[in-house]
Amino acid sequence: MDNKNSANSGGNKVLTWQALGLMTFTSVWGFGNIVNGYATQGLKAVISWILMFLIYFIPYVLMVGEMGSTFKDSQGGVSSWIRSTSGARLAYFAGWTYWIVHMPYLAQKPQNILIALGWAVFQNNTLTKMMSPLVLQSLALVLFFFFLWYASNGVGALKKIGALAGSSMFIMSLLYIVLALATPHLTTAKTFTYRLDWDTLMPTFDFDYMTTLAILVFAVGGCERLSPYVNNLKEPAKEYPKSMIFMTIMVCVTALLGTFAMGLMFDPTNIPKDLMMNGAYYSFSKLGQYYGVGQTFVIIYAICNMLGQAATLAISIDAPIKILLADVDPQFVPKAFTRINAKGVPVTGYKMTATLVGILLIVPALGIGDMSMLYTWLIRLNAVCMPLRYLWVFFAYMMLKKQSDRFSSEYHFVRNKGLGFFAGFWCFAFTAFACIMGMFPRGVEAYTSGWYFQFAMNIITPLVLIGIGMIFPVIAKNERNQ
Repeated sequence: MDNKNSANSGGNKVLTWQALGLMTFTSVWGFGNIVNGYATQGLKAVISWILMFLIYFIPYVLMVGEMGSTFKDSQGGVSSWIRSTSGARLAYFAGWTYWIVHMPYLAQKPQNILIALGWAVFQNNTLTKMMSPLVLQSLALVLFFFFLWYASNGVGALKKIGALAGSSMFIMSLLYIVLALATPHLTTAKTFTYRLDWDTLMPTFDFDYMTTLAILVFAVGGCERLSPYVNNLKEPAKEYPKSMIFMTIMVCVTALLGTFAMGLMFDPTNIPKDLMMNGAYYSFSKLGQYYGVGQTFVIIYAICNMLGQAATLAISIDAPIKILLADVDPQFVPKAFTRINAKGVPVTGYKMTATLVGILLIVPALGIGDMSMLYTWLIRLNAVCMPLRYLWVFFAYMMLKKQSDRFSSEYHFVRNKGLGFFAGFWCFAFTAFACIMGMFPRGVEAYTSGWYFQFAMNIITPLVLIGIGMIFPVIAKNERNQ
C-alpha cells in the first residue's frame, strides 16, 4: 500500500484476479487467526467460523467488491470511498481511524519478534519466562525504536525479506493443516480424538461467548486494504469481485480445516492458557514429533515469523501515516503534522507513533504481571481497536446505496437500495457490538483489580486514539484563523 502511486498507474495492468485474491488472502488471513479462534473457543470455533462467514464475512467481502467496482478509479481506498459519498471531513476521520488504530498493532509486533527469537534459539518458551513482563516490554520498546529509526531511513530491503517470509509462512500454514489432518493416517502418533456432534461443536451463546466475537471480527477484516490495486486488473469492475470471492473461499476452507487440525493436537476441554502466545510454536513442535523431524518445523516457522513480523512492523510504521497524509484535506490537520523531512518522513507523525506505542508497551506491564496474560490482553485490545476502521467500510456502503442514482457499477452485491442499506447497517452494527463486547476481559478472575485494569484500558485506549483525531481539526482551524 505504501507504493500506492506506482500500483495505480493507469497503464499498469499487471495483475490477474487470482493473483490479487492471493495477495488479499495473505494480507487478511494467517495461521495465528486459527490459533486465536481455537484458544478462545476450542472446537466450538467451527460453528462460530461458519456463522461468522455467513452473516458477516461474505456480505462484507461482497460489499467491498461492489465499492471497488464502483470507485475503480479511486486511489485512497476507504478514504476515497468516503470522500466520494460523504465529503472531505468524514474522509479525514476515515483516514485518521485507519492510521491511529494501528498503534496497539504496532505495540504487539516487537512482542512477536521476541517470542519468535526465543523459539528459534531455545525451541521453547524459555525467553518469555526468564524475565519479568516489564523487562520484556522494555526490550520490546527498544526493538520498536530501532524499527522506527529503520523505517525513517527506508524499508526496501526489509520489504523484500518480508514478502519472502510472508509467502513462506503461508506455505507453512498450509503444510501444518495437511500434515496435522494426515497424522492419524500416516503415523502411529497418538492424537486427541473427538466426536463431530452437537455437544462438541455448538457454542453456548452466553455473555462470555459474546466477548470472543471481537477476535473473530478482527481475524476476518481488512480485505479492503488492497482495494487501491484494483486498477492493476485488466477489467477492474468484473475481476475485482471475483478476486474477493476467491479469497473468501480460501479463508473459509483454511479456517475450518485448521480448527479441526488444532483439535487433534490440543485437548478442546483443557486448552493451554498461553495458546494465543505460543500456540503456533506448540503446533509445529508437536508436528515435528509426529513425523520424527524433531524441532525442525519450529525453527523454520520461528525464523520465517521473525522476519515477517519485522518487515510488517517497519512497513506498518511508515505506510498508514503516509496514506493518511497523501489523501487528507490539509484544513483538518495542523501544519506540523503534515511536514515531511528531506527523507520523506512525516516527523511529527513518527513522534506521535513513538509516544503512543511506548505508552501501550509500558503502562499495561505495570498492571498486568503475567506475560501470557499481557500478550493475550494486547491481542484483545487489537480486536477492539482495529475493527473500528471496518466501520467506515460499512458506512461508505450505506451511503453508496443511499445515493445509488449518482454512481454506476458493473457488479452489485445487492441492487435493491433499501436491502443494500440494511446489509451495510447490519455489518456496521455487528462490528460495533463485537468491539464493545471485546472490552470485557476474559482469562482473568472477574471484578478483581486486574480485571478492572484491563477493562479500563480497553475503554480508554480507543477513546484516546479517536479523540486525538477530533482535536486536530480544531487546532488546524485555530492555525488558519491566526
